[in-house]
Formats: sequence, C-alpha cells, structure tokens
Amino acid sequence: MRLLFEMDKKDYGKCTHAFVRNSARSIIIVNNKIAMIHSLKYDYYKFPGGGIESGENPIDAMIRETREESGLVVKPETIKEYGYVHRIQKSDSDETECFVQDNYYYLCEADKYVVAQNLDEYEFAETYTLEFVDPETAIRKNRNVAQTPYNQAMFEREARVLELLMAEGLLG
Repeated sequence: MRLLFEMDKKDYGKCTHAFVRNSARSIIIVNNKIAMIHSLKYDYYKFPGGGIESGENPIDAMIRETREESGLVVKPETIKEYGYVHRIQKSDSDETECFVQDNYYYLCEADKYVVAQNLDEYEFAETYTLEFVDPETAIRKNRNVAQTPYNQAMFEREARVLELLMAEGLLG
C-alpha cells in the first residue's frame, strides 16, 4: 500500500518504548459527498473506521469498524487500497512513550441500506452521527476544532486525506 504522507513531530527523543495502535478506515463516496462520522459533541469529522484488533487484518477491521460506527455495510468486492498515513510522536500522557500509528484507508462502496450503529461508550457519548458531507465542510470543521480531549493531529490527518482525494479527482 502506498504511503500518502507522514506525520512525524520528531518530539520523541526521550521515548524508551512505543505504543502502537494501527487503524483502518473506509472512504465511501456517493454523489460527490463523502461518508464521515460527525462527532456532535466536539464538532469534528472522521472517516468511518478504527483500531485494528490483535490478530485482525486491516480490511476486516475496516469492515467491522465502519459497520459499528456508521451502520454502513461495506461490499467486500468493491474494496481497493488507497494508502496509509504514518504518524509518530511523543505520547500525550507519557514523555517516555512514543505513539506510533499507521492509518490504512480503503476506497469502497456500501450497501444502500444502513443498519443500526454499535457504538462504544465514548462514541455514544460523542453522539457519532453518519453524514454524507461536502469535503470542504469537513476540512474546515477539522481545522477549527476548539475544545477536545484528542490530539489535533487526528483532525489534520483526516483533512489532508480529504485534500488528497480532491487533488486526485476522486472527490470534490
């Protein structure tokens, strides 16, 4: 899979160990709008998807996470690799820990019917909502997130992937 870009803060000089948490995300485009999860609590957008569990391959994780977060059921025969983003930085909570993450993105289609979400407690608390959104709206929102417990790199990562999709003529 091709590397889309790296997000390397080079701030991990004191790291003695790494925490690795890879993820897989779906890119579902319908009528020039992109399927995104909107956190109504913190007002940001993210691609449907999430963490890859131990022993799980990225495609299976993307299908599972997309269904859980959005209710969209990915059609396996439509899945195509898009690329990945490599992120590395000092942990937000422990300066001796290095956070490393590869975020795998897949172009795919979903069934036309949406099933019920199966949200984790924090996702439910954030009121995760599926929206088919104009990419410029999601980029603007993500670059103006105010108060949130999350590292701003997550919002910028999603904005940059949206910009790549637009630049490559896949969206927008």
